[in-house]
Amino acid sequence: MYEQFYDLKAEPFRLSPDHRFCFNHRSYAKAKAYMQYAFQRAEGFVMITGKPGTGKTTLVSDLVESLREDQVNVAMLVCTQLGADDLLRMVADAFGLSSNTDHKSLLLQQLTRLFVNDYKTGKRALLIIDEAQDLSTAALEELRLLTNLQMSRQPLLQIFLLGQEELRDIVQQPNMEQVHQRLVAACHLASLNEEETKGYIKHRLNQVGWKGDPAISNAIYPVIHKVSEGIPRRINMICSRLFLHACVEELHKISINDAKIVLGEINQEQLTSKTMLPDLDFAVQDTYDTPPQPAPAAVSDIKKKVVDISDSARRTPPAPAPQTGLAIQPKPEEVPPSKENLFQARELTQTEVYRGPDSRKGERRSFTDPRQEVRYEPGKKDRRQNPGRRKEDKEVQKRPWQFWI
Repeated sequence: MYEQFYDLKAEPFRLSPDHRFCFNHRSYAKAKAYMQYAFQRAEGFVMITGKPGTGKTTLVSDLVESLREDQVNVAMLVCTQLGADDLLRMVADAFGLSSNTDHKSLLLQQLTRLFVNDYKTGKRALLIIDEAQDLSTAALEELRLLTNLQMSRQPLLQIFLLGQEELRDIVQQPNMEQVHQRLVAACHLASLNEEETKGYIKHRLNQVGWKGDPAISNAIYPVIHKVSEGIPRRINMICSRLFLHACVEELHKISINDAKIVLGEINQEQLTSKTMLPDLDFAVQDTYDTPPQPAPAAVSDIKKKVVDISDSARRTPPAPAPQTGLAIQPKPEEVPPSKENLFQARELTQTEVYRGPDSRKGERRSFTDPRQEVRYEPGKKDRRQNPGRRKEDKEVQKRPWQFWI
């Protein structure tokens, strides 16, 4: 429903296991490496444990998907609350054999014949048992006997046991010592931490083509981690309800208040064992990630258009001058004023409009300063001491005949 409203290719938060959405977090990567190592050993038991919903089935499906069909013959068994004989029939049926017999010997012969044929054609027989914590002691012992089948000193069958945390306690019991010694590898799938929870949600959204609609507040991820306790299946349930709420309300931004409403509904419906968080966990300001920037191609197109416009503007000739009755005279070439017409040039420049005190901060003279014409040279008499230049020299100017006395 909401995937159509937000233009998603598929529903990202389904509860059923799907290896296409597997998130390669730290614990998942470690468990997968253990399984790959054990598969190369081609013998014994491999035990993967974890809380319900941590992704054990998804992990095995991811491993099986990477195997070639011409190299391995895989049989998967889920129903395990059976006795030893019934379990043996279920194993034969999972490998495609007829189980319509009450004779255990016939079932063992058929299985042995199948495993030998697989070995001769270069195939490996792999049996995967989910929910293995429900196996009885007799059923586990029957499985151990199947791992004893060999040809040319090579085991013909390998078994992967997937189960909850109780499976480890069962295998470590004193009467399960022979099964415990056949363990090639054992790993425990841990829950996600807060950072991995945020990465898990975004990973599943990106797998279905999420483009940021709806935008998710960063304050929501810590709340989802606390309520789900980092278990992927619970995260899927909460996020699915959260997106459904946003779709019904036609929201394009999911805030912390929306998460509070949805978690309150889930708590009333008792869909989680976690009690409702206090209001303090929701008293956080909403922040959203930066929306994606435009693609470089779009920016280059804009630049190309700007360049094209500027080029066309340069190629366009200037508009002709308006035609009037008077001929346009060319502007005469400016000649710097000489010493003779210095004061005349000063009178011309003084016609400018006075612009106030700010104009006095800079150079106020727009003509040649006459003081620059006065030269003072060392070794020569100062011309200012010439007669007739000082005030007291006026008498000399009135009686020039006294110079000859």
